[in-house]
Amino acid sequence: MNGTSPTRMNLLTRRGQLGLALRGVDLLQKKRDALVREFFGLIHDTLEARRQLNTAGQEAHMALFLAKAFDGPQEVEVLSLSVPVISNAQAEVENVWGTRVPRLEVERPRGTTVSPVGVGGETVAAQAAFRKLSEALLRVANTESRLRRIGEEIKKTARRVNALEQAVIPGIQSQIHYIQQVLDQQEQEDIFRLKRIKGKMIDHDHRG
Repeated sequence: MNGTSPTRMNLLTRRGQLGLALRGVDLLQKKRDALVREFFGLIHDTLEARRQLNTAGQEAHMALFLAKAFDGPQEVEVLSLSVPVISNAQAEVENVWGTRVPRLEVERPRGTTVSPVGVGGETVAAQAAFRKLSEALLRVANTESRLRRIGEEIKKTARRVNALEQAVIPGIQSQIHYIQQVLDQQEQEDIFRLKRIKGKMIDHDHRG
């Protein structure tokens, strides 16, 4: 084989490489299986988060409709602009079997509830409904981001397993087989050569 010198040192090297490749496949398969379990568990969480988002969206829409009907569209709009939505947001990263999974954490300011003075209960309820909607949106964003990231890592891990099983390992095994064949042939030739030398020495002794 081109680039493969049939020596015992190379044979030992290739056998070491084969062992590493086989252990790599085993570890990658365990990682893939763990990520698949995580993925299917997240599907339920994602569907539930979507369901809650749809419910929260419908409730917020109805609450806003009632608030505008009772307090007037302009009053509700002015009040909504006076209430900050969040005070801080940061992305955290969780490690799942070597996979970096982002998660958005949001801090909401305290004491931002609309004052009930001068507005009806419908506007106060609308604010609560939209806060609930924003929380549902955050849950969907986090679960779907996690699901997508783990799905991508499953595909990447599967490609690595396939590359090792279908290309790298067979290639190393082929090289080992080639080197072993050459070394066996050399050994047989050496044995045959020694027998010939021994035979000649015996003939020489007899003649002497």
